[in-house]
Amino acid sequence: MDFSSATPDHEALDCRLPARQTMPVVVASPHSGSTYPAEFLAQAAVSLAALRRAEDAFVDELFSAAPSLGMPLLAARFPRSYVDANREPYELDPAMFEGPLPRPLNHRTTRVAAGLGMIPRLAASGEAIYRGRVPAETIERRLEACWRPYHTSLSTLVEQTYSLFGGALLIDAHSMPSSVSGMASREREARIDIVLGDNHGEACAPELVDCAQEWFTARGLIVLRNHPYAGGFTTQRYGRPQLGRHALQIEINRALYMDEGRHERLAVAGVVERLMAGLLEEIGGRALETILPRPLAAE
Repeated sequence: MDFSSATPDHEALDCRLPARQTMPVVVASPHSGSTYPAEFLAQAAVSLAALRRAEDAFVDELFSAAPSLGMPLLAARFPRSYVDANREPYELDPAMFEGPLPRPLNHRTTRVAAGLGMIPRLAASGEAIYRGRVPAETIERRLEACWRPYHTSLSTLVEQTYSLFGGALLIDAHSMPSSVSGMASREREARIDIVLGDNHGEACAPELVDCAQEWFTARGLIVLRNHPYAGGFTTQRYGRPQLGRHALQIEINRALYMDEGRHERLAVAGVVERLMAGLLEEIGGRALETILPRPLAAE
């Protein structure tokens, strides 16, 4: 399928399309964006370096082989600390805002309580991002500029893939701080390299999760499922296996490919890129075998 006229460009998005889609897979990176609006930086009470610690830095690059393998790749250009596309649109803390709210907010979630709503309240360091309360009109402005274009494009890509193949797999690509796993302290027994999230079996066919786990463990990586990350809004929204739509979240330990303190790629990042390219090829082939509809056998 030629996507060139079906998926419009948007300044908030980096949408890289294959010349021809040959795999029933869409890859998305909602948190790798690093374009910080000047007005946001002017509001911030923390440094740019502190804001950048929330990024899934370079994850879009780790999965950059997707288009050459016949899969679309969608990445947000906006940063996670500005708008988190892996949250519900109104999953927000009302105490952050000043003025009339556009509608009741979904504030009784663990993510909002942790300061990590659709517009985050806290930086990765735990410091307040904003100097004061944020004008309430900011909510709709950021939804229109970032959140809605991202999910409109992602929904389009998933549905086009489903229409073409009769099934679709969304790979939701993320990274996790090495401090989550113990790698920063070089405790090998505590290290976690990859976390696969399928919303505790609700979002993806087990054969596909098995495929990813087998691929990584065969290459010496330590893999967990659904702990500490089972998937966020994206996995829950797009993972409907009973309807032929599957979603798998992949979290990659940042210490495998970047210097977290300097916010720089390591020389071995290319190895991780090739690893992810191999995974996409492997899981794309498995998806062709397992999740697509089969014609009825002749009687």
